[in-house]
Amino acid sequence: MVVLDIKPGNPGPRMKGQRDRLLVQRLRILFSNHSSYHIKLLVFVVILLSTALLARRASTLVGWKHRLEEPQRDDQDLRQRYTVLVNTWKREDLLKKSVAHYASCKGVDAFRVVWSEPEPPSDELHLSLLETIARRHRRGSRAPELHFDVNLEDNLNNRFKPITGLNTDAVFSVDDDVLVSCDTMELAFNVWLSARDSMVGFVPRMHWLQSKGQTPTYRYGGWWSVWWTGSYSMVLSKIAFFHSKYLELYTYQMPQSIRSYVANERNCEDIAMSFLVANVTKAPPIWVKGRVVEIGSSGISSLTGHSHRRSRCLNHFVTLFEGMPLVPSSVKAVNSKREWFW
Repeated sequence: MVVLDIKPGNPGPRMKGQRDRLLVQRLRILFSNHSSYHIKLLVFVVILLSTALLARRASTLVGWKHRLEEPQRDDQDLRQRYTVLVNTWKREDLLKKSVAHYASCKGVDAFRVVWSEPEPPSDELHLSLLETIARRHRRGSRAPELHFDVNLEDNLNNRFKPITGLNTDAVFSVDDDVLVSCDTMELAFNVWLSARDSMVGFVPRMHWLQSKGQTPTYRYGGWWSVWWTGSYSMVLSKIAFFHSKYLELYTYQMPQSIRSYVANERNCEDIAMSFLVANVTKAPPIWVKGRVVEIGSSGISSLTGHSHRRSRCLNHFVTLFEGMPLVPSSVKAVNSKREWFW
């Protein structure tokens, strides 16, 4: 055993040398083979505790940063909801059925009714729709709001006017005489959330090249041509999701000549919107498989010469857009849980 008599004061060189030798001797004893197991265990515990402390600190920092970048709860909730934009005209019975159906669907934030009649909606109609929404909306969720957007003139462009006070990015554009199930609506909305600049809908149509040359001409392809070929380049806005920004673009950025053509022809506002979206995205829309139920009488699509008029619209819009922006696709979104083959 080494005994050192160390007194207070500044140690001299000899005492410092003795301390150094003592420290070396103790370290040798500490790291001798007899004690190596305990030292290794101690080092392991120290490393483990240090790692845990650093990981906890790092996770705290990452968690703080993540919470900082997350939108507020209200904003996040609105991102998961959509506005139902209902186009109607002198069919209050169909409007009531439409609102009653969609009021029970998940994710509906509000109803905006495009009203283009000489007389404003009656208080009785307004109250009836509010009562229907209160009765049919999903329990445990906030009842959707109801607003009438009243227009002084009957114009097909009214359905794409910008909406004051709109809370959501997503707009579900629908005519008052078509219905789709809430489950299929939810599927389509989730598809739209994955491609927020696209149009996502249930009624596909196609443009077909009819003749080449210096000025190509096109033919409008209805449902049967889509069914036969599996190709489409439009989804009709009579029942489709799109971003609310396109309302602004349609009304204020798209050439006035196109809106004038739609107003005069009383047709093709849906083709004009398809052209607009395709011109912005340079991409096709997305067709969602779902059964669409028509609850009203046949519309203008059943009239003689409808396809010819639609073809004229196509070619006129190609001239005004200075090219064909529509992009063909054969992709179809389906619910794999409900399909035998997918």
